[in-house]
Amino acid sequence: MSFWKTLKVAWAGLMMNKARSLLTTLGVIIGVAAVIVMLAVSAGAEAEIADQINALGANLIMIMPSFTRGGFGAGRMPAMLTYDNLAQIESQMTNILGISAEQTTSQNVKSANGSLSSVSIVGTTPGFTAVREYNVAAGRFVIESDNNRAAKVAVLGYDVALELFGGAEAAIGQWVKVGTAKCTVVGVMAPKGVVGNTDYDSRVYIPITLVFKKFTWARFGADQLNVVYVSAASKDQMDSVMAALSPVLMKILGTTAAAPGFSLTTQDSIIDAQASTTETFRNLLGWVAAISLVVGGIGIMNIMLVSVSERTREIGLRQALGARPRDVRLQFLLEAFVLSLLGGLAGIAAGVGGSILFSTLGTMRTEIVPASIPLSFGAAAAVGIFFGYYPATKAAQLDPIVALRHE
Repeated sequence: MSFWKTLKVAWAGLMMNKARSLLTTLGVIIGVAAVIVMLAVSAGAEAEIADQINALGANLIMIMPSFTRGGFGAGRMPAMLTYDNLAQIESQMTNILGISAEQTTSQNVKSANGSLSSVSIVGTTPGFTAVREYNVAAGRFVIESDNNRAAKVAVLGYDVALELFGGAEAAIGQWVKVGTAKCTVVGVMAPKGVVGNTDYDSRVYIPITLVFKKFTWARFGADQLNVVYVSAASKDQMDSVMAALSPVLMKILGTTAAAPGFSLTTQDSIIDAQASTTETFRNLLGWVAAISLVVGGIGIMNIMLVSVSERTREIGLRQALGARPRDVRLQFLLEAFVLSLLGGLAGIAAGVGGSILFSTLGTMRTEIVPASIPLSFGAAAAVGIFFGYYPATKAAQLDPIVALRHE
């Protein structure tokens, strides 16, 4: 019997009990959809992390203090950069867009129109807008002379200006009391929204020297910087900037390569660290989806065994009319294969649709992984063949005389 005629017979066998065939494919549908959705969730989570890190600014290199080899036990604290060191670094570096530092505190902010409690106050430098790719909507940002004089000026986040003054333009020239410091509003930042866990529109920016003067204690190193941000001119120049930055920092800090007292971290390294963290999560999701497919395959094998038992007389009749054992085996193998393929196609539609639905209606970001579609479809086909082979072989081994006598 030809392959196409056997396929036609197999299809007719499946259509004899449409409801059972549909229910049999459910396991495969769920398994394939689970593979696509779970990989989409994992890819979406990784992309969200990468976007949040990159939204902090392009091509960032972060300079952070690190303990020397003496470590905590030796009581040797790391060498710390100070505000005055920023100009030294910038003057000796090329191929950078800017350099900036931040010192954060939390204070109440008051104006003639109202007040806000526990507002994040960011003391920073003029390079902040270039390094962070953050634009001013009205007025200006903190300038060098503001930091030189520890000037009492403030740049408001967009939401702060909206709440206290009704808008960006209306806030310019007004006063706000930041903690105990009465500051003149010289600028309002453009809307940026929430990046990671930081709401940039709800912050107030003031000269970093004003934070040192008003909100830190000098005896604990008020002008020392916990982190310095350097923005490379392009992605391609990141390595060369880092290579040039290290000797400049060691010269300023008076340290050596053996114990530099600082570490350089890039966004890519942070993203890679986050990716390795989510890899375990992705593997777990993959195993769950694989188990779903195996369960679906077991369901196909179970139903096909029942089908062989119910159709024993039909098998005997086909053998009596000239069907060879391999024809019978192929018929039932095709039935299992068709069920798994139909389940795979339906599962792909459900997985893609579910991924889009989760992303559209929920807060969970999903990104469909193109490779997951052929992967899940191929897995469904393999499941059909693997779990359909035993029932098909059992059907092919039936004795036609015994089969014809079966009631």
